[in-house]
Amino acid sequence: MERAEQKGVETNFFFRQTFESYKTKLEMLAGLAKEIEENGLMIRKEYVKGRPCLVANPAINEYNKTSNSANSDVTTMIRIIEAFAETGEAESNPLADIMKLITGG
Repeated sequence: MERAEQKGVETNFFFRQTFESYKTKLEMLAGLAKEIEENGLMIRKEYVKGRPCLVANPAINEYNKTSNSANSDVTTMIRIIEAFAETGEAESNPLADIMKLITGG
């Protein structure tokens, strides 16, 4: 957020939306980490006939997916900061701005 404020893009719609998404994912990661810590890396599961089976905690997979998504948000925020800082247009045409971000130009 400090970097965005320095570049004057902290109020940009796309930056704010991505930042809010990032904060939500950080909360999800904290919850998933707690789940993994409380229940361990492996959990017991029962087959249909009642036989026990030891499997990886499903929260691990969700944690990894959420972490990758949060990292993608960071990359997007950096691209937004750099793109709008270069043009000096933090509050410009939203449709044109998103096309620039999508096409990388």
